[in-house]
Amino acid sequence: MTVRQPAYVASSPKLLPLAQSVAADWQRLGVQGHLLARNISTGDQFGFDVDTPLPMASVVKVPLALAVLQRTATGALDAAQQITIDPGAASFGPTGIAAYRHPVTIAVGDLVYQMLSVSDNAAADTLVDLVGIDGMQQSLREWGCTDIKIRHRMQRMYDCAAGVAGNDFGLAMELAIKSESTGHHVIELLDPGRGNVASAEALVDLLQRVWLDQIAVPAATAELRRLMSLQVFTYRLSADLRADTLRVSGKTGSFLHLRHEIGVVEAESGDRVAIAALTRSTRRAMIAHDVDLAIGAAARSAFEALRR
Repeated sequence: MTVRQPAYVASSPKLLPLAQSVAADWQRLGVQGHLLARNISTGDQFGFDVDTPLPMASVVKVPLALAVLQRTATGALDAAQQITIDPGAASFGPTGIAAYRHPVTIAVGDLVYQMLSVSDNAAADTLVDLVGIDGMQQSLREWGCTDIKIRHRMQRMYDCAAGVAGNDFGLAMELAIKSESTGHHVIELLDPGRGNVASAEALVDLLQRVWLDQIAVPAATAELRRLMSLQVFTYRLSADLRADTLRVSGKTGSFLHLRHEIGVVEAESGDRVAIAALTRSTRRAMIAHDVDLAIGAAARSAFEALRR
């Protein structure tokens, strides 16, 4: 990727150097990033390249969860409804029901838990099928979330990658990285015009409204906050924020060269900072702890700078 000057956002001049520092750190790691951090009570914020739409990977499970939870809260869906999932027909994934070998029967409400806590793709696509792509798009329109686009199931990402690279995910990653420099996406759903996409700003706006009960219905937003606080994977936003006095509620998203996380950091003092960190790596590496830790370092810096 060609190194370029990011478009910075800062609500006050003192926050601009921090935005510049994080962007420079990420660039040194070979990462093109998009960051926005906002104190949801004061509105103070900083970041860079916040309005670029990117494929969300599993971050899409947050608006999907809200669409399901709104329906269960209002009685349109029954959270206790039992659904049987056959592994032979389930979506691909390394965790949760997606990794099961035998059929399982599970309630709708527990599918939402599986989807958010361990990023279960089979649970997610079962819920997508239940609500429908059109139903999710309708919810987003009703909420005014026009910059978040949900267009496909999770399985479709893997199908598109396999369509050009077979079972060689290393090759798929190489093609994804090359596509960033050419602008021609060989893997179709990495194209922002075709995939499930959102910008850092759109995702922080969503989190802010969830935490302030300004979207959907309060029962749905309260449950979403609870479930996001139960996330098992804590190696990004939470990496440098583990303390008894802090709670991080988040959702990761990883696919090929994409490494994302969105979430809210809350302190006993009442400070609440919403963060969206969306990254695209230039390295052909499935494991990149330095990138994960850099996201965590940015989250800590953001929280410390924005808390009152």
